[in-house]
Amino acid sequence: MNFLRGVIAGQAAGPQPTGADTIQKLCDRVASSTLLEDRRDAVRALKSLSKKYRLEVGTQAMDHLINILQTDRSDSEILGYALDTLYNIICNDEEEEQDESEDAVTPLPVSGKHKNVSAPDENAQKQADDLGVQFTDTFIQDPEHVTLILSLLEEFDFHVRWPGVKLLTALLKNQCTQVQGVILVSPMGVSRLMDLLADSREVIRNDGLLLLQQLTKSNAAIQKIVAFESAFERLLDIITEEGSSDGGIVVEDCLLLLLNLLRNNSSNQNFFKEGPYIQKMKPWFEVGDDNSGWSAQKVTNLHLMLQLVRVMVSPVNSPGATASCQKSMYQCGLLQQLCTILMATGVPADILTETINTVSEVIRGSQVNQDYFASVNAPSNPPRPAIVVLLMSMVNERQPFVLRCAVLYCFQCFLYKNQKGQGEIVATLLPSTIDANSISAGQLLCGGLFSADSLSNWCAAVALAHALQDNLTQKEQLLRVQLATSLGKPPVSLLQQCTNILSQGSKVQTRVGLLMLLCTWISNCPIAVTHFLHNQENVPFLTAQISENLGEDERLVQGLCALLLGICIYYNDNSLENYTKDKLKQLIEKRIGKENFVEKLCFITKHELYSRAAQKPQPVFPSPEQMLFDHEFTKLVKELEGVITKAVHKSSEDEKKEEEVKKTIEQHDNIVTQYKELIREQDAQIKELKEQLGSMSSQNEQTQATLMQQLSQIQQHKDQYNILKLKLGKENQSPSNGQGDGSQVNGLQTEELTQLREEVEELLKQQTLLQTQLSDKDALINSLKSEAAQTAEGSAGGSENTELLTELEALRSQVQSQASEINQLKTERQELVRRAEAASSDTVPSSDSSVDTDKVAELESRLAALTTETERLKGENKGLLESRADLEQQLASATSTVAILQTEKEKLQTDVQESKKEQDDLLMLLADQDQKIHSLKQRLKGLGETVEDEDDLDARDEDEEEEDDEEED
Repeated sequence: MNFLRGVIAGQAAGPQPTGADTIQKLCDRVASSTLLEDRRDAVRALKSLSKKYRLEVGTQAMDHLINILQTDRSDSEILGYALDTLYNIICNDEEEEQDESEDAVTPLPVSGKHKNVSAPDENAQKQADDLGVQFTDTFIQDPEHVTLILSLLEEFDFHVRWPGVKLLTALLKNQCTQVQGVILVSPMGVSRLMDLLADSREVIRNDGLLLLQQLTKSNAAIQKIVAFESAFERLLDIITEEGSSDGGIVVEDCLLLLLNLLRNNSSNQNFFKEGPYIQKMKPWFEVGDDNSGWSAQKVTNLHLMLQLVRVMVSPVNSPGATASCQKSMYQCGLLQQLCTILMATGVPADILTETINTVSEVIRGSQVNQDYFASVNAPSNPPRPAIVVLLMSMVNERQPFVLRCAVLYCFQCFLYKNQKGQGEIVATLLPSTIDANSISAGQLLCGGLFSADSLSNWCAAVALAHALQDNLTQKEQLLRVQLATSLGKPPVSLLQQCTNILSQGSKVQTRVGLLMLLCTWISNCPIAVTHFLHNQENVPFLTAQISENLGEDERLVQGLCALLLGICIYYNDNSLENYTKDKLKQLIEKRIGKENFVEKLCFITKHELYSRAAQKPQPVFPSPEQMLFDHEFTKLVKELEGVITKAVHKSSEDEKKEEEVKKTIEQHDNIVTQYKELIREQDAQIKELKEQLGSMSSQNEQTQATLMQQLSQIQQHKDQYNILKLKLGKENQSPSNGQGDGSQVNGLQTEELTQLREEVEELLKQQTLLQTQLSDKDALINSLKSEAAQTAEGSAGGSENTELLTELEALRSQVQSQASEINQLKTERQELVRRAEAASSDTVPSSDSSVDTDKVAELESRLAALTTETERLKGENKGLLESRADLEQQLASATSTVAILQTEKEKLQTDVQESKKEQDDLLMLLADQDQKIHSLKQRLKGLGETVEDEDDLDARDEDEEEEDDEEED
C-alpha cells in the first residue's frame, strides 16, 4: 500500500507513468516483497489492470502469478486474486469489469496506444481471441501448471475454487485438445472435476457444468471416465431438481453435457441403456392440456431432450443397440408419451417438428413400435389415424417446409422394413378397400402426387416409393390401382397416369419425383416392366428425352430417364416381342449411342444433391428447390448403375451364356440345398436316436445295479441258509447221552430213525424238484433249438439280429445259473447220502428238531421270494435290453451282425450239447440215488422197522377212507 500511495502522490509532481511502467513496478513488488500483505495488494492491483492492460499484464506478470499459486497456498485471498488475474488475461469473452469498491485502486491514466479506442469490431475480436490463445499456449507449456490448477480445485474456499473453475474452462476453450491431454494423464484429474457437481454452492456447480462441457468435447476417453464417475445419475438428478423442461439455464447445461457424453460414443450409450436412465427420461415429456405460452427456455430444454432421445436411437448407431433402446422406450412408455405430444394442440412448431423426427427414429425398423404408431389416433371427431393426419400436413403447401420434411421422414421410418405397414398403405389404394366416407393414406398420396404444388408431388412420390421398397408383392398389387381422371373417360392405371404427367413437361422437381417412383416401382419386378413397356409411347418418350441436348437443369432428368430405360432392359423377361432386351439395346445404340447413354446415366451420382442425400436417411434440405433426391433411392442407383452399364454393353451371346451359367448355378444351388436339408434331417434323427439310446442306457444301468443288489442279497440268504443247515447237521450228529439203552431198538435209537426217515422224505422231495428242473431244461433246450433255426432262416434280414443276440446272452446266463444250481443239488445229495449211510451204521437221530426245521422252511420261503423277484428283474432287464437292441440295430451293419450271429449260434449249440450231457449225468445220479434209497429201505425192514412204500401208503389211505364211511353208516 505504501508503494501505491507513493505512486499516486507522485502523479501531480512528475510526468504520469504509463500502464506498462505501473505493471512492471507491481510485478517487481510481487517478486521482491517479503510481506504477504504487500504481495496481496500488488496482485489485487494487477487484477484491476488486467482487463484494460491485458497484453502487458499477460507478458510481464504471468510467471509471477504462477509462482504465487505455488508458494502462497496458505492464503486463499491472494490465490483468488491471482486466479482472477490469469482468467482475465486468458479469457476471450467480453465481460464487464467487476466492481471491487473495498479494494479499489485509483484508476491510472490510459496510455497513448489505448486512447480513443472505438468499440471492438470483428478485427479487434479476432485479435483478442488470438491473444487468449497465445497466453494459453504460454501457460500450458509446462503441464504442471494445469495440474496446479486441478489441485487448487480441491480447496473448498469459494474465492479459490470458483476462479479456478473459470480459469480451467477458459484454458479448455482456447486449447481444448492439449488441456484435455494433460487432465487425462493427471492422477484423479477427472474425478476432481466431477466433484464440482456435488458442490452445494450453485454458482460453482453451474460453472462446473460449463467446465465439463468443454472437457468432454470430442474426447471419447474422457467421456467414458466422466460417465463411469456417475455423471448420468448426477445430471438426471439435477435436471429433476431444477424442474425438468420447466427449469432454467442449468437444465440446458446438463442436457448439453449429456449430449456430449452420448453422441457418437457407443460405450456410454450402452451404459446409459443398461441403467435405469431411459425410464427416468419419460417424465420430461409430460405436457398438460394447456400448452399456450411456452417460454423460450422451455422450448430450448425440450428441444435438447428430444435430441437426447434421438442420439440413443440414431440410424448411425449399431442396429443391435438401436433396437434395444427402441424396445426400452416402448416398454417404459416413452414412445407413448412422445405420441401424446405429437397429437397435442398448442405445441410450438419447432418442438412439434423435432418430436416428429424423434418418433420417426424411435419406430424406425422396430416392428412393435411401428405397429403401435399405426394404432395411434388423433383426438378428432371422428378419430383419424395419426398417419393420416400427418400426411395431410405433408401435402398441404401452407405448412412450414421443415414440418413437411419431418412428416415425410416419419412416414419413411414407419415403412422401413415394415412389409405389414407397406401392405396396409397400398391396400388403401385398391378398389376393394376404398371408403368414400373417410380419407385414407392412399387418397392423400394420390392427391399430393397429382396436385399443382411440385413439393407435394415430390413428397407423395417418395412416400409411395417407400411403400414399395423391397416388396415385390406390393409392386404387383399397385398395378391394379385405377384412377378416374375426368367424367366420361375410362379410368387409367396409376402407372399410366404417372407417365402421362411425366410426358407433359412439368417442373423439374415433379418429374424427378415421378421418375424415382417409377424406377423404384419397376426395379426387380418383371411384371411391372412389362406393363410399362406395353404403353407404346413410353419408350419413344424416354429415348427422346435422353438424346436431346438440353440445359443443365434437364441433365438430371435425362440421367433418371436413362436409369428407367436401363431398368427396363435389365429386368426384361422378353415377354413383349417389340421390346425385348436385344431390341431395346439396338434402339439405344441407334438413337442415343451407348457412350452417350452411359454418360447421362453416370451424371446422377455426380450431382451435388445426390451426395448430400446419400449421407443420412433424414431429408434435410436448406430450401424446397434443393429437395431432389431420397436417401433410399441413392442406394438403388448405386446398386443398379454398374449392372445396367454392363447390360447395355453385353451382346446377346454373352447374355445367353450368362443365363446358362445362372441356370447351372441355380440348379447346383438347389441340389446343395436339398442335400443340406437331408443332412439336417438326418442330423436331427441321429440326435434323437442318441438321446433315446442314452436314456435307455441309463435305465439299463439302473436295472443292472438293482439286479446286482438283489443277487447279492440272495447270496447272503443262501450263505445264511447253508450255515444253519451245517449247524443243524452238527447238532444231529452229536451223541445223545441223556437216553439209556432201553430206548434202543435193535441197537438203534428212535430219534435217529425218525431223523433218517425225514432225510429220506427230503431226498424224495429233492428228486421231484430235480425232475421238474430237468423238464424245464428240456423245454429250454427245445426253445433254443427252434430259435436257432429261425435265426438261421432270417439271418439275411438283419432287423432281428440284435434282439436274438440279446436273447442268446440271456439264455447263456440262465444255462450257467441252472448249471450252478445242479452242482449245488449234487453237493446236497452227496451230503444226504453220506449222512444216510452214517445213520445206518450209527444211532438213529432224535425226532425233536422241529425248531430247526421251521427255520430252514422260513429261509427256503425267503429264498423262493428272492428268486421270484430276481426272475422278474431279469424279465425287465431283458425287455430293456431288447429296446436298446432295437435302437442300436438301426446303426449296425448287416454283415457284421450275421457274422456275430453265426458265432453265437455255434456257442449255443455247444451249450446245448453240454446241457444234454449234464442231463444224462443227472439221470444217472438219480438212478443211483433210487437204488441207494431202495437198499436203505431194505436195511430198515431188516432191522425190524416198518417202511411203507408209496403203494402201501396209498392203499392204507383208501382203507382208512372206507372205514370212516362204514362208521358213518
